[in-house]
Amino acid sequence: MNLPNKLTMLRIFLIPVFLVFFLVEGIPGHYLWALFVFLLASFTDLLDGKIARSRGLVTDFGKLMDPLADKLLVMAAMVSLMKTGLAPGLVVIVILAREFMVTSLRLIAAGQGTVLAADIWGKCKTVSQMVWLSYDLLLLSVSTLPGLSDAAAVMLVALHYVLLGIVVVLTVVSGVNYMVKNRKVFWESK
Repeated sequence: MNLPNKLTMLRIFLIPVFLVFFLVEGIPGHYLWALFVFLLASFTDLLDGKIARSRGLVTDFGKLMDPLADKLLVMAAMVSLMKTGLAPGLVVIVILAREFMVTSLRLIAAGQGTVLAADIWGKCKTVSQMVWLSYDLLLLSVSTLPGLSDAAAVMLVALHYVLLGIVVVLTVVSGVNYMVKNRKVFWESK
């Protein structure tokens, strides 16, 4: 297994660590630790792609597992954030529906001997989701700080909704683009 694929697998293994820090409220600064682990896992996504492309280490395993690892990380964070109210159920359903549709299309293509890599829209969607989730984890960490003014709290929440709106738009646009661009996979499936 090459280095980029090891980084992809590390991202998957960091998900339970993230969940422990997010969910175990008895850990001092648990949201901050969850943010740190989430950022570390997100950084492996950037790093594995750069290494794979620069060293000619792009593999079918990486093309399939890298986006899957991203989806697992984002889903774990989103579902966890639902308990705080920062990830509304409807938004989570829209995002999960898109992810399942794209993953299903990839599986159909793989059955036909084709690997469908993520395109620029999918990458923008993933980055926007990771920025939104990182921001919300930071928001959870700072919202408990003493002396936070009402105006600052309103601005912090407003930015959350702006990021959330960007995520929803990019999720829908990238999903429609991916399905249209790869529609031949459906027509050729048996």
